[in-house]
Amino acid sequence: MVEEEGTARRLWIKFRNDSVFALYTPFFVCLASGQLHSETFRRCVSQDVPFLKAFAQAYQMAEDCADDDDDKSAIRDLRKRVVQRLKAHDTLVREWGFEPPDESISDNARVKYIEFLLAAASGRVEGETVPDKIATPFERTKVAAYTLGAMAPCMRLYSFISREIQALLHPDDSGHIYKKWIESYSSQTFEAFALQIEDMLDKLSISLTGEELEVIEKLYHQALKLEVDFFATQPTTQHTIVPLALVHDPAEHHLNIFCDFDLTCAAFDSAAILAEIAIITAPKADSDGSENQLIRMSSADLRSTWVALSTQYTEEYEQCIESMTDGRKVEHFDYEGLRKALEQVANFEREANTRVINSGVLKGLNLDDIRRAGQRLILQEGCRGFFQKIVKNDTLKTEVHVLSYCWCGDLIRSAFSSGDLDELKVHSNELSFEESVSTGDIAKKIESPMEKLQAFSDILNDCNSKGKRLTVYIGGDVGDFLCLLQADVGIVIGSSSSLRRLGEHFGVSFVPLFSGLVKKQGELVEDGSCIWKGLSGILYTVSSWAEIHAFLLGS
Repeated sequence: MVEEEGTARRLWIKFRNDSVFALYTPFFVCLASGQLHSETFRRCVSQDVPFLKAFAQAYQMAEDCADDDDDKSAIRDLRKRVVQRLKAHDTLVREWGFEPPDESISDNARVKYIEFLLAAASGRVEGETVPDKIATPFERTKVAAYTLGAMAPCMRLYSFISREIQALLHPDDSGHIYKKWIESYSSQTFEAFALQIEDMLDKLSISLTGEELEVIEKLYHQALKLEVDFFATQPTTQHTIVPLALVHDPAEHHLNIFCDFDLTCAAFDSAAILAEIAIITAPKADSDGSENQLIRMSSADLRSTWVALSTQYTEEYEQCIESMTDGRKVEHFDYEGLRKALEQVANFEREANTRVINSGVLKGLNLDDIRRAGQRLILQEGCRGFFQKIVKNDTLKTEVHVLSYCWCGDLIRSAFSSGDLDELKVHSNELSFEESVSTGDIAKKIESPMEKLQAFSDILNDCNSKGKRLTVYIGGDVGDFLCLLQADVGIVIGSSSSLRRLGEHFGVSFVPLFSGLVKKQGELVEDGSCIWKGLSGILYTVSSWAEIHAFLLGS
């Protein structure tokens, strides 16, 4: 029997992407590289003291609210551990290799969290106050759960960040000045402490109603966001490489962001969506045979035709990639070899599109149906928010271009227009229409990796008069390969095995983005400039749009 997931684990999974915005802050990127200025570090850890004092106070209040003796005892143990850490704070700082700060600095972001925590511990949640004298035991226990909900994500965040950084350190590297701090928070002892808090939250949450669990969820999320804000606002006096859009002077640098659409922005493949629209809106086999319906296949025939086309595409695509990687791997990055090999993909894609046109599966599609489908299209989590932040930021000199193999640009434009993202420029193939009804033909504009690269190059050539430019390409398919490599920063999202196989065969290196940034920060030249340039043979991998957002724009 599979054990049911607890409240704490469920909430961490739900809001884990928020933690990325702390990990990618200048503070932690510099700390992970070992180059964070010691005074910046000492300023930050000085604020551990009011933080720990607030935790101790909140635990005391939670213990007073708990009704069960075992719960009281467990919360008391948690408080004791905090008090012990508070007493040992200066000793710990010295063990990390630093002199304790002379005094604690009052940080506005830290004050906000402390006020939020103590408000939750007092029962001041969602406008509700639970006075001691009139509260029932159950109401008071509920407040104890709320308190733990506002504390648990903080410990989990510290554990997550320290372990992510720990994974980048060489075991024998004794020169990293923050190694002992990292080891302290990534230790089994600290992890056990974080789990103890989460277990207590799980236990206190068992008897809560759905509405009360929603309150805990809001508290958990707010606590996590306040902690992220704390690290994001730590002042750094040194040059950093993040966020990319902000470390370069907008007056001098023009940021060009390019991205693919299918399975990069969209959660589903656009070809399958268009086929499904055609199938759903097609006449039935026993229809009355009106003049308009005679031009279209029945829904049953359309479905069987589409299945045959999809099966053939998948099988032949795999054979194409296999033929390109069937041989000895190159020892060094070979762009020209890759480009030549991708000509096979270009021929394959053109033939596949011709089969689609000749099959008639796209004939009779109504433009309004396509636009409605685009407006309802599900985008990858965080994608829309990322582009909305770019559009709303008037200080950034940024252009966003979508380069896609999609057969119908109207589908993409509708997907973005529903989020007030009309400023995004879409470059794709287009369906041919007569009086808003598709003829089944495709106006071919981008069918191959080479045509994507040509569109990419043409756009950049138009930007030459706008000063220095920095290019970022986001994609995840073989068709994006040449653009990913030509861009100053190529970011791979998703898990395309074909992309990996082909890239590794031609000497492309796939580097997790965070570790790549830490390495870049370590290499930052003394004058503060960081050189990003295309055709390095390095592509950076991410698992979410949150990483892209944090890297380029910050929190």
